Amino acid sequence: MDKEVDPAVLGVINEKRLMGEKRTPVEIIAKMGVFDAREKAGDLAWLATGDNVNVIATLWAEFVSVGADGRWFYLESLAPQFKFGGGDRSAQQIQRAKDRLGLLKRALDAGQGLRVVLQTNRVPVLEMESDKTARVSVRVPDDEEWHIASWDTATKMAVLVRGARGWTPSEEDMEAARARGGIPPEALQAAAPAAGESSPEDVQAAAIDHLVRHFGGYGYKTETVAGQGLGYDIEVSDKKGKTLLKIAVKGVAPGAKTFRLTSEEQACAKKGDPWRLAVVTDAPGPAAQHKLYRGSEVNSAPGLELLD
Repeated sequence: MDKEVDPAVLGVINEKRLMGEKRTPVEIIAKMGVFDAREKAGDLAWLATGDNVNVIATLWAEFVSVGADGRWFYLESLAPQFKFGGGDRSAQQIQRAKDRLGLLKRALDAGQGLRVVLQTNRVPVLEMESDKTARVSVRVPDDEEWHIASWDTATKMAVLVRGARGWTPSEEDMEAARARGGIPPEALQAAAPAAGESSPEDVQAAAIDHLVRHFGGYGYKTETVAGQGLGYDIEVSDKKGKTLLKIAVKGVAPGAKTFRLTSEEQACAKKGDPWRLAVVTDAPGPAAQHKLYRGSEVNSAPGLELLD
C-alpha cells in the first residue's frame, strides 16, 4: 500500500504514473518485451527480448529501501519456501519464487543488469500472499537499471541495487531494510547446509521429491518408478491418464561436479519423446531448481559425463 512505500520511491512511482501513458499491468510488461504477457502476468520475473538487459523483475515498492546517501536497494530472499514476513508457501507459490530466483541468478551469472517494474498493492504487502483477493494497485517501469550487488546463500539473501555498480548499503541500512519485513524471519534463521552433509541417496531423493511437488502443484499426476530399471524415475500424466513425460532425475548438491546416465537412461534418451533428463541443482536445499533436457540435448547438460 502507498503508505508503506518510502516517500522518495513513491514520488518516482507517482510521477511515472501521472506523466506516462495509461497502461494496464499486462500492457506494461508487454511493452517491455515480454512475450505472451497476458499468460505470464502473474509471474514474478520475466525474460524479455530485444535488448541486452533482458531479465525483468517485479519489485514490491513497499520493500524498496533508501540508504542514508539516497541510493535505493532491495533485499531479495533466497528462501523460496517462505512467504513475505513468514509462513509457508504453497507448491505453486514456491515454484513461482524459484522461477524468479532462476532468472535473477541468470542475470547475475551473465554480469547483466535488471530491468525493474515497481509495484504497489491494494492490501498490506505482508498480507499479499495470504489474501486471495489481493490485486496490484500500481505497476510502473523504472527508467533506472538495477543490478545484483550480492548473492549470499549462507544468509539466504541477495541485495539488488539501483543505479551504478560499486555501491552497497551500510549495515545500518541493511538492518532497517530487514525490519521492513521483506526477508522472512525463517530465512534469516535458516543455516546453510554443511558441505557433504547429504549423501548421494539423500540428494537423489530430494531431487525426485522436488519434481513430484513441482508437477503436482500444477495438477499433474506423478508416479515414482525409481529403481525399476526403466530408464526414468518419474512418469508424469494428465488428468485423463495420458503420459506426458518420462523423467530421468539427477540431483546435484553444492560441490558436486559430474553425474552419469545408466545404460537404460541412455537407451531412452536415444528414443526421444516423452523422455526427459531433469537436472535438479541444490537438491537438498530450500532453493532447489531444475532444468529439463530432451534426449537430443543431454550432452549439453552441465556436469553430465559424455555418453558412450
